[in-house]
Amino acid sequence: MNLGTVALTAEQYKEIVNTMRVGFSGCRPNRRIATALILEANLGLRISDILKLRLDDIVKDGDRYRLDITEQKTGKKRTFTVLDEVYNYIKIYCLEKGIKPHERIFPITERAVQRHLKIVCDLLEYKQISTHSFRKFFATNIYVNNDYDIVLVQRLLQHSTPAVTQKYIGLQQKAIENALKKHKFLM
Repeated sequence: MNLGTVALTAEQYKEIVNTMRVGFSGCRPNRRIATALILEANLGLRISDILKLRLDDIVKDGDRYRLDITEQKTGKKRTFTVLDEVYNYIKIYCLEKGIKPHERIFPITERAVQRHLKIVCDLLEYKQISTHSFRKFFATNIYVNNDYDIVLVQRLLQHSTPAVTQKYIGLQQKAIENALKKHKFLM
């Protein structure tokens, strides 16, 4: 787990993805890498697991889509629902790119993704951003949008304890700062 990286803000997320999609002077547009990072931010998987995905990995299970994977880093099995919108986004991308269901969606390396992301972040003057920032963005948003349920986020990320998850998304420092702001007894 890379604690040196920070979670993206919604604005940073949008700006990075849009910059990758359109390109800039000296850097061609790269929809493939932008799409991989979008999936990381929406599925909460590590980039190494995103890069191994095939459309066939997502199966229809009753009225939902399900993804069963074994995480590359931890070797842990993970089964979770993939929202219809996310599945359709992936399916459309594969159709547009001529990617067959049994083929890897992103036949690129993690290093290539990191390198391109660094170029974009340097242009935008963002510091401490890596591919892992997209997973932290996922975790932070799940936390905030679900009544600050740290156990829920812990389970989604498959962390060993809520304390690990709190440290992962940087809650301890935020909690300390908020507590200090509330503790004013000046006369």
